[in-house]
Amino acid sequence: MVSYAKVGKLPELEAKGWAGHFTSMRKDPLGTMEQAAAMGDIVRLRFGPIYAYGVFHPAHAQHVLVQNVHNYEKQTRGYAKLRLLLGNGLVTSEGDFWKRQRRIAQPAFHRERIAGFVETMAKATDDLAKRWTQAAGPSGLHTNVSEDMMKLTLRIAGETLCSLDISKDADRLGGSLKHVLEHFHWLTNAPFPFPEYMPTLGNLRFWRSMRNIEAVIVRIIEERRRSPKVFHDLLSMYMEAVDEETGEKMNDRQLIDEAKTVLGAGYETTAVGLSWTLYILSQHPQVAERLAEEATSVLGDRLPTPEDVPKLVYASQVFREAMRLYPPVWAFARRAKEDDVIGGFDIPKGSIVFVGIRNIHRHADYWEHPLTFDPERFSPEQVEARRKLPSGRLAFMPFIAGQRKCIGDHFALTEGAIVLAMLGQRFRFERVPGAGEIIPEPRLSLRPKDSRMPMLIRTR
Repeated sequence: MVSYAKVGKLPELEAKGWAGHFTSMRKDPLGTMEQAAAMGDIVRLRFGPIYAYGVFHPAHAQHVLVQNVHNYEKQTRGYAKLRLLLGNGLVTSEGDFWKRQRRIAQPAFHRERIAGFVETMAKATDDLAKRWTQAAGPSGLHTNVSEDMMKLTLRIAGETLCSLDISKDADRLGGSLKHVLEHFHWLTNAPFPFPEYMPTLGNLRFWRSMRNIEAVIVRIIEERRRSPKVFHDLLSMYMEAVDEETGEKMNDRQLIDEAKTVLGAGYETTAVGLSWTLYILSQHPQVAERLAEEATSVLGDRLPTPEDVPKLVYASQVFREAMRLYPPVWAFARRAKEDDVIGGFDIPKGSIVFVGIRNIHRHADYWEHPLTFDPERFSPEQVEARRKLPSGRLAFMPFIAGQRKCIGDHFALTEGAIVLAMLGQRFRFERVPGAGEIIPEPRLSLRPKDSRMPMLIRTR
């Protein structure tokens, strides 16, 4: 990779027309970012008269997320639209309010707390496996694993959040949540500054769905306060948690926003990660066999327990390697509050900085043969060797990094290992003949195009 800081000239991706890269980022954001990353570790992009900067090196990501994190805020268009969905929860809030919310919520995601959710994850996965087994005849089962993973992780998110299965089609909350997540892509890419206020059918349905979601959450909170029953889910933990510094609890608005964050941001990203992992397993039968052998050795014929999770080493490696190639959060943006310098280049105040997680995950300085699927990259030895490289800890950042690292990272990794071990132990995954290549489509997360991943599943 050429060091453009030494050359002294910041590369700029060529753009035609007055709109610059606005059009190409709408039509093909992954391709645009790949073209930019091929030019250097930091590249200038143009959106109309405004310049932005693509950042594709772990060291530059570390500068934005760790070393000078206070200079980079979430006041971007994408986060403004995300706040419509999630409110002012942990993903979207900033400053002192975010710090307070993080302090209150952090205990709910301690490892020992998450261990208590393993039974929920295992039971939901076992139910899916039984349905697949029952539906699969001698010739196997044709199914859309993307939809199956969405339903599975939504059920797990609902049961761990509020002890309710919200994945059923008839459920008011599940249907509304699905719609608002799908509508998010239009909100962020519409050509008008405030498209959410236009009285289109999509927007009207969006706001109706948002009201449905909040109404259900409010009802659950009110029922909790009246009920003498003790619940051991995230919502109860949130309601009981107290800020150690101020002695305050979350009010109803904060509880609603954090509940929407768990449901909206939590289940989709894990479902996408699992979908891509199953797709990759269909192309690497040797990896799938080793995964099944580990699961059988650890689990036998019983459901996983918290003690089993650390033993599912290869399942964890497979999930992490799949998220390296197909990170659910493929990129994110920040706005510079003041003038700065990244990699020797000036970043003017007010500039938008795009951090390309997917590109960093494929950086040749940190990953040998970066486009090849190899779970051994996440063996303890290779992980330790990579961390010794300059900024090597940020070479893999599916949950971002620094103080704004996703609070649910251990939850997602635990869920991923359990689901893969249980499904890999019982099924073989094959691509449907003639289905063609599955194309990644960047929306709220890096979904398969049209949320379709047809697959043939055979019982072992």
